[in-house]
Order: sequence, then structure tokens, then C-alpha cells
Amino acid sequence: MYIFCPGAEYGVTKRWPADHFAKLAQSLLATEPAAQIILLGSKSDHALAQNISLQAGNLPQIHNWCGDTSLDEAIALIGICKALISNDSGLMHIAAALKIPQVAIFGSSDPQHTPPLSNKAKVLYLNLPCSPCHKRECPLGHLKCLNDISAKMVLDSIQALH
Repeated sequence: MYIFCPGAEYGVTKRWPADHFAKLAQSLLATEPAAQIILLGSKSDHALAQNISLQAGNLPQIHNWCGDTSLDEAIALIGICKALISNDSGLMHIAAALKIPQVAIFGSSDPQHTPPLSNKAKVLYLNLPCSPCHKRECPLGHLKCLNDISAKMVLDSIQALH
């Protein structure tokens, strides 16, 4: 079981694009057809997760549980997952505390200041001249810091963790 945490309360500059999460889900399931993907987050992430599931083709192995779990249940699920893929968020830090293999995606925030504190975490950060900007909206209007992190880069990082 893989867990995707697509939300970030801070805003869009900390959220890897939904279509990238969808492509990652398709790629993971192409290599591991029996795998299950749980989309975890708050109730405010539910529509985002639904969009990811829809873009991935509404595959039966993808489950949108955003807003449907308590924090205790989310922690328990994270504790038994094969890997977690997350933006810079609270659930990322929970996975780090539990020493769960994870890929943490950083855009506008600085992984030097808020990294997942775990030797089982791989941080993906492009270190562009415009980042970290620490803004809630991209001042340049392109979100390259997140858009240019491909699903293949994340998949390769997941595979390198195992």
C-alpha cells in the first residue's frame, strides 16, 4: 500500500500538481498492479484527491480517504504503508517520525529548514533561482519548482528507497 498526501494547507505553491500525482499513480500501478494507493489528507483535500483519482482513470486501486480518517487512523495507515509520497506537510513529518520510506516534494518552502527528519526520506527539490520564495502564490506565475518535478522523478525515487 502506498499513501499519497496531495494537500498542503499553505497553498498551491506547496502542492505538487494533481495531474502529476495521477501520472504517478498510473505508473506505480503499471509496475505493481496489486498495489493499493490511499489518498490521505483533510476534508479540504477531498476535492483535490477526487481530481487525482479521476485523472488517473478512476482505477479501483485508488482510494480517496481525505477527510474520512481521524489523525490516529491516518498515523496507523502511514505506519503500515510501503512508501508515502507527500508535499511539505504535517503528514510528511509523521511519516518521518515513523521512519517510513517517503518522497517529500518541496516547492516554495526550503527543505533546509523543514525537512523530513529521517534517513528513509528522499527530498525532491529543484533549487531554482526563484526558490524557495515562501509565497502562497507563484510570483512568476509558472510554478516551475513543482511542475518540473516529473512523475518519473518521483517513481525513480520511490524505487531507490527499496
